[in-house]
Amino acid sequence: MSGFLFSQKKPQKKPVKKTTVAKFNYHDEFKRISDEVMTNGTAYENLGELTKGIGPRFSATPGYMKAVEWAEKKLKSIGIEMIWRMEAKAPVWIRGRESLQIKTANGDWKNIRMLSFGNSEGTGGKDLTGEIVLINSTSELNAMSVGQLKDKIVFVNLPMDPKIINTNDSYLITAKSKLISASVIAKTGAKALIIRSLTTAMDDTPHAKMVYYEPDDKVRIPAVSIGVKSADELEKLLKNQKVAAKLNMTAQSKGDTTNPNIIAEIQGKKDSKVIVLGAQLDSWDFGEGAIDDGTGVAQCIEVLRTFKALGIENNHTIRIVFYANSENGGQGREMYAAYVKKKGEKHVFALGTDAGGYSPRGFSLDMSPQRRRQIFEWKNYFLPYGIYDFDQTEAIQDISPLKKLDIPLAELVVDTQRYFDYHHSEQDTFDKVNKRELLLGATAMTQLIFIIDKNW
Repeated sequence: MSGFLFSQKKPQKKPVKKTTVAKFNYHDEFKRISDEVMTNGTAYENLGELTKGIGPRFSATPGYMKAVEWAEKKLKSIGIEMIWRMEAKAPVWIRGRESLQIKTANGDWKNIRMLSFGNSEGTGGKDLTGEIVLINSTSELNAMSVGQLKDKIVFVNLPMDPKIINTNDSYLITAKSKLISASVIAKTGAKALIIRSLTTAMDDTPHAKMVYYEPDDKVRIPAVSIGVKSADELEKLLKNQKVAAKLNMTAQSKGDTTNPNIIAEIQGKKDSKVIVLGAQLDSWDFGEGAIDDGTGVAQCIEVLRTFKALGIENNHTIRIVFYANSENGGQGREMYAAYVKKKGEKHVFALGTDAGGYSPRGFSLDMSPQRRRQIFEWKNYFLPYGIYDFDQTEAIQDISPLKKLDIPLAELVVDTQRYFDYHHSEQDTFDKVNKRELLLGATAMTQLIFIIDKNW
């Protein structure tokens, strides 16, 4: 028996067939995405409908709700079935009538173009008059003796620094200056604040800014911005003589209401993990909100349209969020982050687009070094499309609250040299947007979402 056993040949194992994982030729896939967007993309036409058809869509106004209904219909028209609203708190602030006049000792009152800060206190529709005092540095402010600014109107002519090439950086540095904080100025006893608009333009168009009052402010003073030409002319006058201002604003706050975020998605074929794209749906109350941020809304819709048009089988859920109340409160972004935390949803990645729809240059990557290195490895796929800048590391748009949940963030980086010419002004209109640049941005966004969906 034993000899028989030892003489037998060992049974041959059947060769195991190796299961092959589909590998993508990303150069070809990127080209396919680009061809679809650049040939059939509808982002520009959609932007025209949103800006020219609806116009201003400020929080807590009928214009915003018209934009909500438009977005829902547009998403349904491209075959998106999962669409829902998420209510977020929004302040009710009404600009009303506003005017600013200045006068030298021997002159007549002269009208100056101006815009109230968003959420600013008004003057109750009564004239607020006072002597203007120019302060252009924190050292000048600190040198003021107690009571020296009491009942004065402080004027700050602080330009964006032209030496800083990245205009986003220049804007943020200026915007964070305590010189243009109504709360800081109010503590000096001053009764109003006038600032030079935060803009790179050299015209006389005023640009809006959001006011932030501190909870412990005993007095909330009105704050307004004026155009660059008026600001420079006013500073020249103040160097030679006293100048008075007369400010009249009916601006008022009327509590809170709710406005919805709009959420839409293509559900994942592999799992329920989420890749989210975000843009703000609201705009200021005086302009079309084309570059800020109608372009972002149109690009997000284009990403979903392209996935549907090409029949891309996405592993994870591809979701877009159109945020409410971005301009004068930021409640929409906070509500979405709270929702994600409460639901315990696993988010793989978040991408923001709020930079004006100009020529894309890259992506700012606010994420772990490991994730950054992975994206660096894909740079050659993006280079043929003019996408090369992956070195920036901050995400400060509406997706930013997701950082607290350890979600990797990125923002579309564009050529911003013209952005602050029109940002937060009546000049933010549809005609400032170039169709090809807008579609190139949508292309890069779709490519990034595609490659992350296949690898993360």
